[in-house]
Amino acid sequence: MSQTSLYALTMLVAGIGVPVLAALNAALGVRLASPAAAAAILFSVALLATLVTLTITGPRAVLGAWVAPKHLFLAGLLVAFYVLSITYVAPKFGIGNAVFLVLLGQLISAAAIDHFGLFGAQVSPLSITRACGIGIMAAGVFVTQQA
Repeated sequence: MSQTSLYALTMLVAGIGVPVLAALNAALGVRLASPAAAAAILFSVALLATLVTLTITGPRAVLGAWVAPKHLFLAGLLVAFYVLSITYVAPKFGIGNAVFLVLLGQLISAAAIDHFGLFGAQVSPLSITRACGIGIMAAGVFVTQQA
């Protein structure tokens, strides 16, 4: 298997995990009557898994965090916002509806990041084809909301 295929497969599996994560954590939030408690448990399990991985792959890399630009740490706030919002909204709005809109937001944001090369990303200008694809996705989200 090529490196590109391995990357594609990894991201496909990660994508499959997003709605599963949403459904599981939403159900836990309902069961606990607290989306915040469910999110805290999710992050505790994630931290443990990440620490195990870090221990295996080389904990010295953490030392570089001291010199990293501080705005890069805002990613932690964004992941917390995602987990808290999906845990709270999904049981009331539906997993599919919530994930479709998250996906649409991801496509729009990714296109802007790539187009402008934000945060050090490789520049990939927004083409008409890509813009049409995002528009079709937006139309698909609209259609799913009509049922």
